[in-house]
Parts: sequence; structure tokens; C-alpha cells
Amino acid sequence: QVQLVESGGGLVQAGGSLRLSCAASGRTVSSYAMGWFRQAPGKEREFVATITWTGYNTYYADSVKGRFTISRDNAKNTVYLQMNSLKPEDTAVYYCAADSFRTVIAGVPDYWGKGTLVTVSS
Repeated sequence: QVQLVESGGGLVQAGGSLRLSCAASGRTVSSYAMGWFRQAPGKEREFVATITWTGYNTYYADSVKGRFTISRDNAKNTVYLQMNSLKPEDTAVYYCAADSFRTVIAGVPDYWGKGTLVTVSS
């Protein structure tokens, strides 16, 4: 089993920045790809970004490319999502996830956190 706990959400003005963290624990978490998803009110959950277990490869949704950066520190079993130039449409609950790289991109990872709320005011 893998346990994932997100933190760092909050209220920010449009154009501002936030950094989300996801602390992982459990079986060999450093061997998993990690990712972020989000779910806005009244919408389906959508993929945001993912990073391989080595940290060498990343993949982003078009909607966040150039504004968000995913990174990881395997020594701390933590993955981060640096969010810059935030827009009101980025408002959502952000979820951390873990599984293989392709499975995360496909949107069906086995392991999920409980989410952290990000609210961007205009």
C-alpha cells in the first residue's frame, strides 16, 4: 500500500503562486511515477502533471504547460507542484496520485491522496 497526503493548498489572487506538496509513504514509493490531478466544482477530475520515478521525465496537461512545474525529492518521498501565474479557472481540489507513468497519464492510478483545495480569486 501507498499512502499519499497533500498539503499547500489555499486562497491566492489571480497571477499569484502556490506550491503543493505530496508526502508519500508505504511500499517503495520512490519506484512509482507520481502525478497531480484536479477536480473543479461541477466538473470531472482531470490530469494535471506527472513525473517518472527518476524525475527525468515529466508530462503536463496543455492547460498548465509553462505555468506549473512538477518535481520530486525521493530522499524525502515527496512530490511538488509549483503553480505560477494562477488563474481563477485553476480553482479546484488537487489530488496526488502514484502508479506507473502511463497509468497516471491515463488517469487511472491505483493510489490517491485525499486532496487539497486551491482557490484562485479574480
